[in-house]
Amino acid sequence: MLNKHRVRHVVIGAFAAIAQQAPIPATRDIDLTPEDSPENLERLSDALRALDARIRAQGARDGLPFDHDGSSLGAGAMWTLICPDGEFDISFRPSGFGCGFEDLIDRAHLVRVADVEVMVADLDDVIRSKEEAGRPKDLRVLPLLYRHRDSRGPSAR
Repeated sequence: MLNKHRVRHVVIGAFAAIAQQAPIPATRDIDLTPEDSPENLERLSDALRALDARIRAQGARDGLPFDHDGSSLGAGAMWTLICPDGEFDISFRPSGFGCGFEDLIDRAHLVRVADVEVMVADLDDVIRSKEEAGRPKDLRVLPLLYRHRDSRGPSAR
């Protein structure tokens, strides 16, 4: 749906690493960083409406409805959402990347997942973000990510 609405974004986190064949466990959600231009934020808002995205909240299995437009989305640093297809997080400034999308896009890779093409953060950027976040769940997968990165050799970076 994001592609259909021409939302410029980079998939980050575990899903980005797995899309590059990293042998780490899948997470429940997909993390993404959108470009924060006003036009792109309006397209993102339209896509979220089409997805019937809702705020993810404990005790609300289907999430909580929220009214949004591009401006209100851009005012938040992070959105944890759910839709009928699953959970996803929108992070405008992921750990280690203060300029968000602009820091990530030049090194991102276009990959095909099922029948959809998505831009995913470079493995080194995924590693950097997990190092900076320092959460136990991120620190646990770092050895696997380091090994995977090192096994790919310099031509894959």
